[in-house]
Amino acid sequence: MGQKQHVVVVGAGYAGVTAALRVSRRHQVTLIDPKESFTERIRLHELAAGRTGTPVVLRDLVAGREINTVQATATSIDPGARTVLLDSGTTLAYDRLVYALGSSTDTTRVPGIVEHAYTLEQAKELSDRLSRGSGTVTVVGGGATGIELAAELAESAGAWQVRLVTGGEPGSGLSAAGRTHVRNSLERLGVHLHAHTRVQAVHPGGLSTDHGELTGDVVVWAAAFTVPSLAAEAGLRVDARGRALVDPAMRSLSHPDVFVVGDAARVTVPGTGELRMACATAMPTGAHAAEAIDALADGREPEPLRFRYLAQSISLGRHDGVIQPVRTDDSAHRLVITGRPAARINEWINRYTLASLRAERRRPGTYRWAKPLRPARSAVAPASAAQAQ
Repeated sequence: MGQKQHVVVVGAGYAGVTAALRVSRRHQVTLIDPKESFTERIRLHELAAGRTGTPVVLRDLVAGREINTVQATATSIDPGARTVLLDSGTTLAYDRLVYALGSSTDTTRVPGIVEHAYTLEQAKELSDRLSRGSGTVTVVGGGATGIELAAELAESAGAWQVRLVTGGEPGSGLSAAGRTHVRNSLERLGVHLHAHTRVQAVHPGGLSTDHGELTGDVVVWAAAFTVPSLAAEAGLRVDARGRALVDPAMRSLSHPDVFVVGDAARVTVPGTGELRMACATAMPTGAHAAEAIDALADGREPEPLRFRYLAQSISLGRHDGVIQPVRTDDSAHRLVITGRPAARINEWINRYTLASLRAERRRPGTYRWAKPLRPARSAVAPASAAQAQ
């Protein structure tokens, strides 16, 4: 039996909850998050379109495990003292910290976003706004988030004309067949596409772009993501985007008692490359950090993270989608799955994600993710990661 430790997890998203549930039952675990319910971020576009599901109460999600859930916001971290200060004034001491604050929509890119645009974090408020009236709703962002939101709104919000504005081609990471299907599907749903259009400002009447003014009633910003500044403020070594630099066991390069997982970490895996921000990478990094914490408590050196990509998944409403098989490094194959089969696979993925957490609660270690057939010859050395700043 290894050493019992107090593991504090800051952030109850996909990565944080996975880490809290997977760590050995012998440890004392405290899970901190300001929200009472677990946010299914991969379904926020559905919520924005007025599709409401049953809230997943965080306490219920970890029920049966000795995990203390604290509804609060971490305001500062002192890695030297191994403490976390909460907005309630409480200070928590830890033996190991899992930093899992994730990412949020970057509202600093152009003027006017904060004042005049919704983000996906405001999905419920956006849904309420769209339920009161009609007009034009403009979604900015040509990645999976923007595409899914535009398609969902076009399918559900019949009184609204939907417009998608993107600086490049929508779905740029997909194969040619995948990009073509996205364009055709958006056209079928009546979405007005403005590709290769740069937004310069958001104002009450719409957008200013490098191609002129686009008037509209509601703007939704889904163009880029950023991470909280708490890691940098705590003195953790971070990259230019504020993501903590970690070793192959998910330990901070500057403070090895802090494990950083999910979108808040810059993770590089040999043969796969730098992991993108996604649920598909958040849960594996959270699970691996928990395994590393257990290994260290047992006096063992943690194994390096092994991970490979299998597919990208984009929903295009309730009855259409794109499943893009990819290589280990996330580059697209020519083959794509589209239409209703893709929609069914996408829904299975969404349900599997939550089901995996519930299975992990009952039996830690059940969650699995895709890994290369052969282990990499060597792990990424901390020094090489530091040089990549």
